[in-house]
This record gives sequence, structure tokens and C-alpha cells, in this order.
Amino acid sequence: MARIDAVEIRQVDLQPKVKRTDAIQSFVVQETVLVTIRCDDGSSGTGYTYTIGTGGSSVVALLRDHLAPRIIGRDPALFEAIWRDLLFHTHATAVGAITSLALAAVDTALWDRNTRVAGLPLWIAAGGAKPRTQTYSTEGGWLHLATQELVEQTLQARADGFRGAKLKVGRPHVSEDVRRLDAVREAVGEGFELMTDANQGFTFQEALRRAHAFEPFRLAWLEEPMPAENVDAHRRLSLATNVPVAVGESLYHLGQFGEYVKADACAIVQADVARVGGITPWLKVAHMAEALNLDICPHFLMELHVSLCSAVPNATWLEYIPQLDSLTANRVRIEDGYAYAPNEPGLGIEWDWDAVRAAAHVEFAVDASNLQTA
Repeated sequence: MARIDAVEIRQVDLQPKVKRTDAIQSFVVQETVLVTIRCDDGSSGTGYTYTIGTGGSSVVALLRDHLAPRIIGRDPALFEAIWRDLLFHTHATAVGAITSLALAAVDTALWDRNTRVAGLPLWIAAGGAKPRTQTYSTEGGWLHLATQELVEQTLQARADGFRGAKLKVGRPHVSEDVRRLDAVREAVGEGFELMTDANQGFTFQEALRRAHAFEPFRLAWLEEPMPAENVDAHRRLSLATNVPVAVGESLYHLGQFGEYVKADACAIVQADVARVGGITPWLKVAHMAEALNLDICPHFLMELHVSLCSAVPNATWLEYIPQLDSLTANRVRIEDGYAYAPNEPGLGIEWDWDAVRAAAHVEFAVDASNLQTA
């Protein structure tokens, strides 16, 4: 039986590859927190989590002061017991973004270590449903782009082999969104999927108005039309429009997804493995959606979600938005619009440790010699 000897924590801040704006914010920096667990049998695993500009230091503090000390001496194979213990230990701050993000860093590290020891790639260890998933691009489509640039970038995504593209909506007047969508649909034709994302920017009345205006464009979905905490508003919207409603990137616990699916408040579930607290709860969300005949199309983190999409049968789209290229030695393999899960044991992410260490502005270890007592 192996025991966890040490937990290493690093923070690396990554700049977006392109300017990214949506209806409520700009994505200015990805604060990436990496956790490596080292065990007394020589095994190790690395996981990670992220924020899009604020809160990274708070995630690090929660890991350093409360989570990492509690797993020293634990058996890494007991990932479910560890996850539950850490969740209960932080009950005063759960359910919340910072806590879930910190839990995810530990949980993904455990899955990396355990699948490496088992000699299995994550996608097979977690279910092995299918080797590939179709992809859509979110590297264009940002709200600040002029209509012609939006059209050009979407055409380029189609030329690059993607099977769909996401466009941000939420311009000051509905007519602006309609003009942009009309121009893109006319350019790409009917066989190319268009997704839209409002980033929680609308009231119910405005979401209803825009959804009705968007119906002629035969969208794959309208994502986060309203603040995520308002389940009933999403239920009413789902009943009032034929545009599929997608939610999930701003939900932080299995139970929150349960409230949505119980209320028939969404058609597509978009769990984010970091924001929901790790691989362990992500798989539960995916299987809950499967039981109710719903698709799961995860948000962001394509380097990790590519394996999880292949693990479950109801993951229909992988979001292409690369962000780890400067820290890794491998890339997600995409051919003919499909992303293929890596077959190497573990998460399938090959970290460039020289690059990680050079870029890290926070780096320390928790072990038996410096355990926090909190």
C-alpha cells in the first residue's frame, strides 16, 4: 500500500493566445495551479486547475494550508475517500469556486498517479466509451470582433477541419447579434455547427427575446444565457424556445447539476473538470446526464477533457481552445475534425518541467516536515 509523502504546488500565469472578450468580461490571464503528489513507492502524479484572472493565490493558499496537509500519509488509491474527506474538511467554504478549483487540483493529480501505476490511459480507466470526439473552435468568435473578421475566423475554423465554432453574443442590441450570426451562417452554410455563448449576460426577458431572434440560425446551443444560479429562469427559457440551452461552466458541485436536470432547465451539460471539483465528480455529472439522455460538452481545458469525453458515451463535442502549449511537450491530436484521446498511461499530458519551473512564480512543497496544523 503506497502512501503520499509530499505535495508540490506551483502557480504559472499564462497569457491568452488571442484577445478574448465576452458579454461580461475579458480573459486577461490564466492562473494555472499545478499539484504534484509524490508517494513512498516512487510513484507520482500531476494535476492542475485554473482561474481566468483572479483567485489563483487563494486556490494556492487553500491547497497549502488545508488540503495538502490532510493527504500526507494517505493511500492515493482511495481517491473517492480523499475527495469526500477534503470536501467535508472545507465545508465552511463549499460549495464555492475556490474550494472546487482546489479540490480539482488534488483529484486530477490522484487520477494521474493512479492511472500511471495501473498502466492505463485516463480515457480507458474512466470508462473507455470511444476513442475520439468531434471538435468545435472557440479561438475566434469573440465579442469585440467586427462582423467581417468574425466571418473570416469562422471560415478559417471550417477550413482547418473543425466541425463547428462558437460565437459570443451579447452586443448592446439584439439586432447586432442577429446581423453577426446571419453573416456567419450565410458564409459557412448549413453543414457547419454554430454555438453561441452569452456568458450569463442576459435577464430572462432579454434571453427570451434573443433566443427567439436566434431560432432561424439553427444553433447547436445557446450557452449560459442568464446567471447560473437562476435555475427556474433557465427552465422557463428552455420551454419557450427551440434553441437548446447549455449550462455548466459556472456550476461547482454535482448537486447543482442535479437541480438543473431535475427541472428540465437545460438540454446540454457543460461541466468543467476544474470548476466542478475534479475528475471524480465530473464523471458523476456525465453519467447523471447520460441517465437522462442529455449530452455533456465540457467547458475549456481541452487537454484534460479530451480523455474524459472519450471515457463516456454521451460527450458529443470537445471545445478547442489551447492554453497549455507553452508548458507541455505534447498536443491534442486532431484529425478530420475529431480529437483523439491520448493512449499513454495517466492524464495524457506531458509536462515540460523545465518550462514549468522557469515560468512558476509560486513553488513549494508540503511534506511531513512542514505540515500546517489548520
